[in-house]
Amino acid sequence: MGQPQPIRVLVAEDEMIIGYDLCDTVSEAGYLVEGPFDNLSSAMLAFQKSKPDIAILDVQLGDGIVYPLAEQMMAENVKVIFHSGQLTPNDVAIRFPDVEMLSKPCPPAEVIHSVRRAARHH
Repeated sequence: MGQPQPIRVLVAEDEMIIGYDLCDTVSEAGYLVEGPFDNLSSAMLAFQKSKPDIAILDVQLGDGIVYPLAEQMMAENVKVIFHSGQLTPNDVAIRFPDVEMLSKPCPPAEVIHSVRRAARHH
């Protein structure tokens, strides 16, 4: 029996410092990280190339709002966690009632907590 596959987490975040922080936090917790992608097109490409298990998505990326990508991911059973400084969780909750929402800046422990929760449901 091989090792269980590590859980893969895609990070899309247009503020690179935050993006790299998120990636470090998630990989230190033992997950396989892809990113950070700072625009929709690169995140979309990465997603199409190899589907992650979980995605942490900044709501507003360099080239637009991430909702269409989020919807596509959810349709393929990827667990999405939104990460945003602009939007109030309410706006997102109306459109995506089941999605977890982190506000920026988010403490690393809270990020890991969300990823773990998503991984459990995976």
